Amino acid sequence: MHTERTDVLVVGGGPVGLFLAALLAERGIDVRVWERRTDPPVGSRAIGIHPPSLDAFATIGLDTAVLAEAALVRAGVARSRGRTLGTLTFDRASATHPYVATLDQHRTETLLRERLEASVPGALRPGTALTGLTRDTDHVEASGTGPDGAPVTLRAAFVVGADGARSVVRDLLGIGTTGRDYPDRYVMGDFADPEHASARSEALVDVGPDGVVESFPLPGARRRYVALVPDDAGFAAAEGTATSEPDPTVAHRLAALVAARTGVSPDPASCTMLSGFRVRRRQADRVGSGRVVLVGDAAHEISPIGGQGMNLGWLDAAELAPLLAGAVRTGVAGPWPGYAARRQGAARRAARQAEVNMAMGRPLGPVTATGREALLRTALALPTAHGLARLYAMRWA
Repeated sequence: MHTERTDVLVVGGGPVGLFLAALLAERGIDVRVWERRTDPPVGSRAIGIHPPSLDAFATIGLDTAVLAEAALVRAGVARSRGRTLGTLTFDRASATHPYVATLDQHRTETLLRERLEASVPGALRPGTALTGLTRDTDHVEASGTGPDGAPVTLRAAFVVGADGARSVVRDLLGIGTTGRDYPDRYVMGDFADPEHASARSEALVDVGPDGVVESFPLPGARRRYVALVPDDAGFAAAEGTATSEPDPTVAHRLAALVAARTGVSPDPASCTMLSGFRVRRRQADRVGSGRVVLVGDAAHEISPIGGQGMNLGWLDAAELAPLLAGAVRTGVAGPWPGYAARRQGAARRAARQAEVNMAMGRPLGPVTATGREALLRTALALPTAHGLARLYAMRWA
């Protein structure tokens, strides 16, 4: 069997793996990406692109293409029981991008695919699944199956596992994870934006006593609603991956829940995506072993509440790419303990922030809810509120 050779094999052709591959290609590194999916990307579970990620995109010229399509969130507004508690603006959150961009994940992935193809034609190998890794002192041999089911092998100086929370690379390395599951259950859906025109550039967070509803503007005059929902069978049909053919019963139920909690009524007939999810936190015990490294959800999985997960993976990639490029050129492998410590630290901080976000949105009794509203009103009125904006814009990452 012919064994192909490359500098770096990235396992996983989602947004994190594609970005890492594009960064490596920009540095002249020969790269391949094995992606088990055969179909083009669909669905849009993740939408938020934070300022540090936009800065990282600029290094390969991708920021312009993303911003040409994205909606820009310039402020976040906290509400409860029909009242506005305060507003957090992002005008001081970043010198380069004083906003958070939102773009459907499948569009971001498509732009990344196009960028990689322009740099290294044929680098992305759809329909290729990893089945084994054999590690040596100066290379790693990967084995797998191709789109036709035939065996394939590839020899690389380094392998990067960007293959998500159920990482095959992590399993093959025998790296365990630690974490916990949370009881929270959410459903999100994309609707025609029913908000007043003045709110079209605002993220809205309603922290009423019945449970949180968050919403974010999307391109094309759409809005994503994310709601904490009861743990019953009424939303079970939405559980799993995002679908562009939403169940109309679930769409009506989510729209009714949003209306009951916020007073704003999305049109269920305009729903173009539904997805339900539960929340868990996981962190790999190590970020890699020798010439194999983990990034993104393969290394750390956190709550989607706050939109940090995909951005964490991109920032993993941005820090790892120059280390890998240097190692390919010198022939000297890691480990890179400083990299591991920084990225694991960033993941822990993001997880703590996500836990605070979830706690602030859980159902409360009337008296406790009033206390939460007072706390938010005070925090958002302080002169230091711009620090919260920097926190939510991930300037610390």
